[in-house]
Amino acid sequence: MTRDEFNSFCASLPQSTHVIQWGNSNVWKIGGKVYALCGWNDGAPAFTFKVSEMAFEILPDMEGIRPAPYLASRGLKWVQHYAEPGLSEAELRNNITYSYDMIVAKLTKKKRAELGLDVYTA
Repeated sequence: MTRDEFNSFCASLPQSTHVIQWGNSNVWKIGGKVYALCGWNDGAPAFTFKVSEMAFEILPDMEGIRPAPYLASRGLKWVQHYAEPGLSEAELRNNITYSYDMIVAKLTKKKRAELGLDVYTA
């Protein structure tokens, strides 16, 4: 996945917002909460996203995936796809979608309703 493909995919998720921050990283949010970001790793895109506790234990065992710098060191369950082989494009999209869904589920009912995402339940 390229950085442009990452941005296009994240833009397709309902009510996603985009900002550039943290050293020119593409940061994607829902309801003001980050669900995915893309920065650079030695000139290659590095994709970072929230995962379940189980995925946090399993995914970093794969070549090209590691606990997300900064986020994981603070006890958060985030990983970074930073090199090949890593995840396939379909797996990467699925994980980004799951990250989005986890963040939406943690939004207040009021915020989900404001965003038209009240089909999600916490």
